[in-house]
Amino acid sequence: MSHKYTIAISLSVALHAVLALVLLFGDFAATPPKPTPVPATVEPIKAVAIDQSKVTEQVNRIKKQKADEAKRLRELEDRAKRARAKRAAEEKRIQDLEKQRKKKESEKKAADAAAKKAKAKADAAEKERKRKEQEKRAADKAAADAKAKRFKEEQAAKKAEELRKKQEAERKRKEQEARERAEQQKLLEQQMAEEMASRQQARRQQVMTEIQRYTALITQTIQRNLITDRSTMEGKSCKVRISLAPSGFVTNVVKGQGDRTVCDAAEAAVYKAGTLPVSKDPEVFKEMSNISLTVVPEF
Repeated sequence: MSHKYTIAISLSVALHAVLALVLLFGDFAATPPKPTPVPATVEPIKAVAIDQSKVTEQVNRIKKQKADEAKRLRELEDRAKRARAKRAAEEKRIQDLEKQRKKKESEKKAADAAAKKAKAKADAAEKERKRKEQEKRAADKAAADAKAKRFKEEQAAKKAEELRKKQEAERKRKEQEARERAEQQKLLEQQMAEEMASRQQARRQQVMTEIQRYTALITQTIQRNLITDRSTMEGKSCKVRISLAPSGFVTNVVKGQGDRTVCDAAEAAVYKAGTLPVSKDPEVFKEMSNISLTVVPEF
């Protein structure tokens, strides 16, 4: 008895759940369902049977009602859309007619204004023609007077032209003399510049000769003080840069590229010499105050 009662309760709960979903999502505006009467006393449930086809039929009926309602709403929306389109087309037609009316009115005003402007232009042209005729008569009289005056002026101009030509010839003569003087001055300056350049070249040659001479003397001094070892230095060299005071005193030695042993020996030889030969000529010393040379041990 207890097992049957449990099955009945379960089936009843399932049926109520299906009905609850139908009530929640369905549309019962057309045929609302009648409430199920609740018995005053609950008798023991002996057996409950659910007709699945009826439940399915009820669900399908509800779906059909919703589909019909949606279709009706779409038809109403389509009719409203067509009505709005028709109203918009009518409003556009009215606007187009109004634009045409305004355009014709504007064209008529423009035509009237053009006609009025043309008449005013014709009146002005006639007035201008009469004015020109009057001016022509006055011009003819002025031309006759001017002709007589021009004859007198031509005579005066002829004399003035002769004077101008004489003055022009004098001006050209003076300009020619000025050009000749300028050319002579330019030639003189060119000769002086060439002579100056020749002197500078000779001086530069003299300076370079002095630099070569003192470079050789410095190299010889370094060689005299260089401690050599054929086994480690033969065929090797080192670049050094030496800073000198005007007296020839060595102020700094910087070792450059080359064999380390030769570089160390060259640095020691320079500092051992202490003072290197330098020229008393300031220009030569300026070129040699920071002298770079390559030390190659001699054996």
